[in-house]
Amino acid sequence: MSSKMSQQEYQSLVKKKSPTSKILKNCIKAFLIGGTICVVGQCFLSFYKSLGLSDDIAGSATSVTMIFIGVLLTGLDIYHKLAKHGGAGTLVPITGFSNAVASPAIEAKTEGYILGVGAKIFTIAGPVILYGTAASFVAGIIFLFMK
Repeated sequence: MSSKMSQQEYQSLVKKKSPTSKILKNCIKAFLIGGTICVVGQCFLSFYKSLGLSDDIAGSATSVTMIFIGVLLTGLDIYHKLAKHGGAGTLVPITGFSNAVASPAIEAKTEGYILGVGAKIFTIAGPVILYGTAASFVAGIIFLFMK
């Protein structure tokens, strides 16, 4: 009796054991939760503009507020639960970025502030910042020579 299985048998077993993906349901949940986050951001933007702030200052204040809310919800372990249902809808807005920076830092808190939080805070977001900055630099150089 051979313990080897054919490629076709293996694929059949994988298909049988793999959970089914509910793509439409997941897309709708991501749209609704991500859209809600964006609506909250728009409400803050409108609020700051109603205080008489310029568009630039109101936009900056909205970004700071949404980052604060993302970090606060991450610290209270609410953002994780929201992301469990919202998927990519919680990753795309600025709150997803703040969650990506805060999560490793919160998890590493027991290791101390320097070797734990300080070392791990940019574990996930660091490459995004690095390559985003590098891409911006390259795009700036290209733009400079195109003029």
